[in-house]
Amino acid sequence: MLSIRHHFGLRGDPFPQDVPVKDLFPLPGLAPLEKRIIFAIEQKAISVITGDVGSGKSTSLRYIASKCHSSEYELISIVGSSFSAMELYRQILLNLGIQYTSYQIAPMISKIREVMLEIASRKVVPILIIDEAHLLKRSVFIQLHTLTQFEFDSRPIMPMILCGQDLLLDHLMSISVRPLASRILGRNHLESIRKEVMEEYLSHHIKLAGCLKKLFSDEAVFAIHQGSGGLLRKANSLAKMAMLACVMDKEQTVAAEHVRVAATEIF
Repeated sequence: MLSIRHHFGLRGDPFPQDVPVKDLFPLPGLAPLEKRIIFAIEQKAISVITGDVGSGKSTSLRYIASKCHSSEYELISIVGSSFSAMELYRQILLNLGIQYTSYQIAPMISKIREVMLEIASRKVVPILIIDEAHLLKRSVFIQLHTLTQFEFDSRPIMPMILCGQDLLLDHLMSISVRPLASRILGRNHLESIRKEVMEEYLSHHIKLAGCLKKLFSDEAVFAIHQGSGGLLRKANSLAKMAMLACVMDKEQTVAAEHVRVAATEIF
C-alpha cells in the first residue's frame, strides 16, 4: 500500500482490516443489531447473526464485544470449525484458561458449568460467542443447549451469540436442534449495502486515511457497488486494487475503468 499512500498523499492504509472500533463506519443496520443483541444478553438468551461472506459479521461481533465492559461481562470467544462437541468444550475451557486432560464429555460439561457459576457469583455475565458457527457439526448444536441449563432450567446464566453464514439457520431449524433454537430471542441478518451507503463508506475510509478530497468518481463508486454486490470485504478489495490501477495510470481520481481492471485481479 506504500505506493498508493505516497501517490494520494495518505497518512495510512485506506481499507485496513484492523480499523479501531471507534472508527468503524456506522452501517445502517448496526444500531438496531446492537439493541437486539444487548437485549438478548440481558435476558441471558441466544442471539444469531447471519450474512453473506464479507458482509461484516465479524466486524459487527467486534463492535458488540466493545460494548461489553470487562467489569460486567466475561467474553468466551470461539471460532467455529468442524470439531466435535468434546473439542468445542475443550476450546471453551482453554479460553477460560483451564487445561483439561479428560477425554470424557460429562466431566468437561460439569467443569464448564462450575466455572460459569463461579463467574456469575461475581455478578459478571459470561457470554459465549461463536463466530463461523455455520461450520459446527449439527451434533454439536444438539449438545450446546446443555451448557445453558442450571437449576432445572430456571436460572439462565450464560447468553450466547452465534454468528455465521445462512447455513447456520438451516442447522438451527432442524428438529434435533429445537431445544437450542427455542432459546433464541434475536435473529439478525446483515444485508448488502445500497449504492448511496457505499459512497459514504468509501469516503469514510479515505478520510480516515488522511485525505479530504474525493478520490472515487461517481462511476467508480457505482462500479464498486455493482462488482461487490454491496458486500464490504469485496468492496474493500476492489477499492484498493482500483486505487493501484489509478496509480499505475498516474491519475488522481479513480475511474470506472480502474475498477474494471481491479475486478480481474480478485475473486
